[in-house]
Amino acid sequence: MDISGCVIKLSRNPIGYIMGCKGVVSLVQVFVNVKTIGKRRPVLQAVAYELPTGLSQLRGLLTAVVKREVDGYNHRQTDVQVIPFLTQQQIDDQSISGKIHFDRIHSNKKADLDHAIHTVLQGFEDGLFRVLINNNEVKTLDEQINLREGDTLTFIRLTFLSGRSW
Repeated sequence: MDISGCVIKLSRNPIGYIMGCKGVVSLVQVFVNVKTIGKRRPVLQAVAYELPTGLSQLRGLLTAVVKREVDGYNHRQTDVQVIPFLTQQQIDDQSISGKIHFDRIHSNKKADLDHAIHTVLQGFEDGLFRVLINNNEVKTLDEQINLREGDTLTFIRLTFLSGRSW
């Protein structure tokens, strides 16, 4: 399925649509984890995520994820509060990651979608991260996938040790 030129509607409900394509395409809800090797806790707890149905290869899956993330980044809130404050719930949520902050946006620069897609595909090919679907590793960008409702996607960032190799 080619979703280039489609706009993904971001929503919190489990039912969504992709608008701007030929007709309306339904979305499948999956859960996304991001982990780093050497860390006990995931960087991001399982988060519900809506992606288009019919993605048949990892390349399309990564492209859809990047499109959603870039769209969210480019449409982030730029309003500034006169007196910033955090609710107790925000403090509790942020303390899990170990950093409590006000989410201030210091730049109005928009992310470049084409560059972001190129970067993630190159990063996968260079072995900077791994992708697992329901704990099964997807090894190539052109590998066939069958994404179903409720599947779990795990992105594992691989970090390199610093120091000498001899």
